[in-house]
Amino acid sequence: MRNKIGTFKNRIAKLTLEKRLLTMNTLILAEEGSGKTNLANKIRHFVIDNGIPTLYLDFSNPEESQVEERYKDERFHYMRFEESDAFNAALQEAIAARKDIYMAVNPNYFSNRRDIKSKLSQMLQTPELLEHYYYFFHEISRLNAFYTKFEDFLLYILNFVHFKKYGLTFLSQPHETFESPQIKLIFTFLFIGKCSNVHYFNTSLLKNMKPHTFYFQYRLDSKTLLFNEVQGDIVTIDH
Repeated sequence: MRNKIGTFKNRIAKLTLEKRLLTMNTLILAEEGSGKTNLANKIRHFVIDNGIPTLYLDFSNPEESQVEERYKDERFHYMRFEESDAFNAALQEAIAARKDIYMAVNPNYFSNRRDIKSKLSQMLQTPELLEHYYYFFHEISRLNAFYTKFEDFLLYILNFVHFKKYGLTFLSQPHETFESPQIKLIFTFLFIGKCSNVHYFNTSLLKNMKPHTFYFQYRLDSKTLLFNEVQGDIVTIDH
């Protein structure tokens, strides 16, 4: 199983993906070229190796030829979201076959209003997906249309995570939105790359990170009446 992904800086140990991750939510903040796609793909392989199908939503809306080759393994199943009966039928067929779906999505399909649930949001809340799939959300900061709806999307996520059986991994370039305490509560944090803007995520360790080196922060898994202690360390990822 491909579960050893990197080496700790301050421990003589390898960072090993564990089954606990399958039900946890992970945030990867990274500048372009830092290696977040490499890291997300390692998590994806770990999820697949554990027999859980994956839904990878790429909001840069790429053509199949534009998807990184590392995703085009034997489990790769490309789809492009659209509001049509033909798409809905193809999606249900893919879900029934438990395919690992790589879905290109235009973020403009999200609703501009909080009181209207878009067909995209309805698709994400398909009961069969919520019950059986691990989600990846790959957001690209240059898509300004996404950030105009980002607050509404995250409010939707707050409700969404309560219904999912498995976890989700959210990839993003740093943005001041992630300073929100409410947003921080959604995720177990996994940082990679650097922050070069004072409005970006307020973690000084990120500012001088080299590519494929990241700050791994997690909550200890132990029985307690209070919140478990949070620990963190720098990890160099294998690539």
